Amino acid sequence: MAKIKLADYIIDFYAKIGVDKIFVVYGAANGDLIDAFSRNKKTDYVAVLHEQAGGFAAEGYAKVKGNKIPGVAIATSGPGGMNLVTPAGNCFYDSVPVIFITGQVNSNFLRPDPSVRQIGFQEADMCSIFKSITKYTKLILDPNSIKYELEYSLYLAISGRPGPVLLDIPVDIQRAEIDPNKLNGFKIPSSDINSISSKQLDAKLKKLYLDIQKSERPVFLIGGGVRNAEAIDELHELGKILEIPMYPTWNALDVVTSDYKYYCGRVGTYGGAGRNFGIQNSDLLISIGSRISGRITGGNVKTFARKAKKYMVDVDPGVLKKEFQQVPFDENVNCDAKKFINIFKKYLIKKKYKTESKKTKWLKRCVEWKEIYDPVKSDYYKNTNTVQPYAFIRELSKKMKKSDVFVADCGGNIVTCNHAFETKKGQRYFTNNGNSPMGFSFSGAIGAFFANPNRKIVCIIGDGGMNMNIQELQTIKNYKIKIKTIILNNHVYGITKAFQETNFGGKSEACGPRGYSPPNFIEISKAYGIKTLTVKNNSEIEEKINELLESDESIVVDVNCHEFYTYEPRIIGWKTPIEQMFPYIDKKEFKENMYIEPIKGWENPTLPKNYKLDDIDNT
Repeated sequence: MAKIKLADYIIDFYAKIGVDKIFVVYGAANGDLIDAFSRNKKTDYVAVLHEQAGGFAAEGYAKVKGNKIPGVAIATSGPGGMNLVTPAGNCFYDSVPVIFITGQVNSNFLRPDPSVRQIGFQEADMCSIFKSITKYTKLILDPNSIKYELEYSLYLAISGRPGPVLLDIPVDIQRAEIDPNKLNGFKIPSSDINSISSKQLDAKLKKLYLDIQKSERPVFLIGGGVRNAEAIDELHELGKILEIPMYPTWNALDVVTSDYKYYCGRVGTYGGAGRNFGIQNSDLLISIGSRISGRITGGNVKTFARKAKKYMVDVDPGVLKKEFQQVPFDENVNCDAKKFINIFKKYLIKKKYKTESKKTKWLKRCVEWKEIYDPVKSDYYKNTNTVQPYAFIRELSKKMKKSDVFVADCGGNIVTCNHAFETKKGQRYFTNNGNSPMGFSFSGAIGAFFANPNRKIVCIIGDGGMNMNIQELQTIKNYKIKIKTIILNNHVYGITKAFQETNFGGKSEACGPRGYSPPNFIEISKAYGIKTLTVKNNSEIEEKINELLESDESIVVDVNCHEFYTYEPRIIGWKTPIEQMFPYIDKKEFKENMYIEPIKGWENPTLPKNYKLDDIDNT
């Protein structure tokens, strides 16, 4: 076989594994890589206008494609590569397989030592910059190592707990001639040395089985790791056998969907009064594929599921180390979610497991809590001069189909969506939770579109977030991307405004109206040649939702939620146990809902005495 350019080999590699779109911003240091697309018919680039948007798009692409096909984003050296830091953090914390490739200056101009700041123009040590937010980084200096590095980095990105990798490739290496037949590749290990042994797993399952039998109030807490393991159907089958209440984390709202029989609501600091009752009153908590973040536990971690025996099943050995767990789990199982669920199913069938009446009553109680304490109130539908966003999102969720993709942004609007949007099995619902950057959803939706153009893509974003990557309206125009972009426009950084009002005596700085005001999104969108729509008040909700969903083109929708920044229910302060959500329910009603003793000082629906302003944190 004739020799080929290394840049051609790279692009061909990703084309062969099924990556049909790669997100790029052109620069001198990645010019050879982008030129290689002109000689490849199996994949193509999408030229976005900012590297951050390209990274977000690669994340959205990976989330819709599925775990075996990564997203890929290519940037130039220096500032181009640095603009990928936030997307890399996104993917690292939320376990998304994305390959980030940065062009680097000619290897002759690389600094010889860290004591030398820079030699080459736009030279930067990308590997050091990205090391803490990737599974692997590599500066490629040997052209003949390229096959190994591509295969190894792909393996790391999609295996175990998925995540991003970074390959930094100097210009002269990109141009190097290589013989593909003489390259050595990476040999995939036959097994995961970190995973639990069959003997150990069997012992854990026996223990869990006995604990389930003894339990009267068991619950499942399900994280995004179940999707990463491609185990959604298997989980639902397990649910049918055990008939135990299931609660999704924010990364699993399309894993345990709202239409699933055993779904009992969303939990955590922005969960719901009644929905948290199930977790807090449990006597056995089984977590699968969740890192159990502070958004789930609240700041007072000692009060989280405090009377429950706790099992954590996770593929990441780091989160299973008791010395690192803020909430110590009694039993930790280092295992892929799919493997664990399948083996446990077989075990239960072998044991001819039957659900007892006590557990049936408990499930019924958890379902009742979900329905009684629905965050979307009937009052939200009253005709007003503006749109009540909870009502809008709830109606939107009713209209969207099982095949649709819903991409939510960060900040206040993701709280609104997580409270109000009811998912259907088959839908893809995602945001970015761990890093949670404003502006993610708009670019993430672009990636979702390219991953599957046949699915309807609906993007929710706030006015603040829209400003972060608004330039990608041109990308939508250039590529005729059919995305429904809905701006929940409250003319303020809502979550920031709420935080400041709670913590700074009602003051609000740099969030609106002082220091911030949104532009006219309708006029800007029109300038880009994008169709627009405005929703002025509640009376227009149904009509306008029908119109935007039925449209066969890109559309930007401005939803007038002026001055709305009330995200409830929520906890007030990181010392608050998560069963005590604001607005507080009646004292008698609260105690009637508690199977266990309330935390002293928190049995009242008012702030405890001596509660200091410094204790309050509403993030």
